[in-house]
Order: sequence, then C-alpha cells, then structure tokens
Amino acid sequence: MTVTPAIEADLLRRQDPELADILLGERERQATTLQLIAAENFSSPAVLAALGSPLANKYAEGYPGARHHGGCEIADVAERVAVDRARALFGAEHANVQSHSGSSAVLAAYAALLRPGDTVLALGLPYGGHLTHGSPANFSGRWFDFVGYGVEAESGLMDHEQVRTLARTRRPKAIVCGSIAYPRHIDYAFFRDVADEVGAYLVADAAHPIGLVAGGAAPNPVPYADIVCATTHKVLRGPRGGMILCRAELAERVDRAVFPFTQGGAQMHTIAAKAVAFGEAATPAFAVYAHQVVANARVLAARLAAEGLVVTTGGTDTHLITADPAPLGVDGRTARRRLAAAGLVLDCCALPHGDARGLRLGTAAVTTQGMGEAEMARIAKLLAGVLKGVTETARAREEVRELAGGFPPYPR
Repeated sequence: MTVTPAIEADLLRRQDPELADILLGERERQATTLQLIAAENFSSPAVLAALGSPLANKYAEGYPGARHHGGCEIADVAERVAVDRARALFGAEHANVQSHSGSSAVLAAYAALLRPGDTVLALGLPYGGHLTHGSPANFSGRWFDFVGYGVEAESGLMDHEQVRTLARTRRPKAIVCGSIAYPRHIDYAFFRDVADEVGAYLVADAAHPIGLVAGGAAPNPVPYADIVCATTHKVLRGPRGGMILCRAELAERVDRAVFPFTQGGAQMHTIAAKAVAFGEAATPAFAVYAHQVVANARVLAARLAAEGLVVTTGGTDTHLITADPAPLGVDGRTARRRLAAAGLVLDCCALPHGDARGLRLGTAAVTTQGMGEAEMARIAKLLAGVLKGVTETARAREEVRELAGGFPPYPR
C-alpha cells in the first residue's frame, strides 16, 4: 500500500506541482536518512489514510451526542471508537481524544485543576522538563508559579529527596511528573505518595513513554495520576495529536477544559487516525515492537558509551537516550550539524548541572523500519566516526543511504 496514492496518481501534481514536489521530497528525505529524533516515528499507511479521509471536512464542536453542528452521526461513531479504544488500551476510566497536541493536552489539564497563580511542582527545564512545565516563554510559566525539581548530580536520576522537600515546603496545588529528555522509568508510585502527603493533584506528562506503556514495555501512570497527558505520535505511532486520560470524577472538568475552554472544533480526521493507532497498539505485534524499541535503545546507548560519549544516567529504560559528545571534542550543536550532514537526524538537549548542550536521540522510528540490535551497533559506530572525524561526511552519508535503503519505512 503506497503512502501517498494521490501523488502517485498525479492528482496533486496536476493541480499543484510545486507542493507535489515538496511532499515527494520529504518522503525521499525520510527514506534516505536515519530518523533518530526521539519524538518522531512513522505512522502506518492506515493511519495516514484516516488523516486524508473525508472526516477532514467535518466540523464537530462538542462531544458525541452533544455537537454544535449537524451531520455528526458518523463523526460521533468515530470519536466513540477512539475513546473506547484509548480507555481499554490504558485501563483509564475516561479518555478525551480531542487535544490537538501534547501541549494543548497539558494546558487543558491545568485548566481543569488549577487557577492562575497556583503553585506547581515540576521537573526543571534544565533537567529535561518540557516548556509546558514552567517555561517563562510558555503559558505555564506566565500563568502559574512553577517550582522546579532536578536530578542527582552523580547519577542523573530524579532527585526524590528534593521532590519531597520542595513539596512539603511549597505545598503545590499540583505535581507534574514527566520529561522530554529523561531516559529512565518514572516512579509514579513515589510521586503519588508525595502528592497525597501534601494534598496535591498528580499530573503525569507521559508524552514520551505512552507508546511503551501501550506495548507493556514501560510502567503505566494511569493507576497513579489524577490526569495523564500524552501525545499520540512518538512511540505510539499514531497521528500528531494529544489525549488526556483521567479518573471518572474528573471527566466533566477535563472535557470542559478541552472544549470549550481551550479548543474549538475537534479535528475529526485526526481523531479517526488516533482510533486506528489505538487499534494497532492493542495487537501482539505492537507489544513485540515496543520491547524491541527498548532493546535497541539499550544497545545503542551502550555502544555510544563505548565510543566515548557520556550517556546520561549510564543508559536507558526507554526509547530515549541523551548523551554528551564533549569527550569527542565537539559540543552538542556542532555535533548535530555534522550528523545531519551525514544523514543522521537527531536533536540537541540541555544537559543537567551545566550550560552545555548534549544530544537526544531515540529508536522508535528506526525500529518501525525493522532495524535491530546489529543496526544499532552500526549506527553508533557511524555516529562516533563522524564526530571523531575518522569518517568523512560524504562517505558516512552514503553508508546511511545504504542502511536506510535496506529498511524502507514505506515500501513502494
């Protein structure tokens, strides 16, 4: 099944050749480079088909059975399927699948639980916190009083003692546990205990690990958190979007926080694509995939460490790796540029306890392509060779092209 049948049939090319070339160029870029960005993945052709379906034409403000537009009978069915599948997949009492992104899901969670000026305890941005965890440039930092906790200097693990101390002294209205650059499992039971001790809500921002949760390869925050915010892409391999899982008693507050407080009309084509992804994630094949993602990440982390990079926390439990390339004589931003030129696409990230930038990479996309531990070892060698200067960029680019060509994300 082709990914872009309209392009293949020359429909878009006849009407808009400029955009057709752009889309085909992006497909070629994805197929000939290695996608190592931890937040990215390849959605299935079925997910992409739902995104391009006629549901994209439907306005559906409100919720199933209570819409502000007519003609929503089919849209209602699609959303109910997505909700039911999400609840079953994660064991949640309630699911809202309308959030346009992970950030908008977090905004809605705060709106459901907090008032402007409330104190919130979250992982500090220098230690892997997301911009919705208190960045002064974001609504979170402007509207709420965020207090940041950090990680232990020696181990790089979340500093539980600091979390408890700050919670006792600052008495936050909510505690957020989650990160965009923390490679280890989060102890949700610990955070639940602290939240209960100080009378705070617990919000789990599980945007990164939720796909691993679906596949049984990471702990599930749903039994512990009052609200779980997540994205439907990343490891979950669905469309770009967000969702919220919560207890039944918070359902109405969450739904009202999404619509009408923070969003208008639901993107019904995306909700249908989410339903497809939830169905895929409930299969045994997805569980095998999720565990392989972690196995690949552990091998990649170990091989990068053997090549001389300093891997944060000494390894990973998830799909995500953060590493400092400084021992190889290059800073994070320079390293990212060199690797991009060689076809190795990844991100920079903050490193704890300093101003240096490191590298953040993940194994979700390359695992979707069918790569295993042997390919991870090859990728680590390629990456280190480029950074050490022992492998010429042009030569590395050809090797990346050859490796990616053996594992096409969308076979023609």
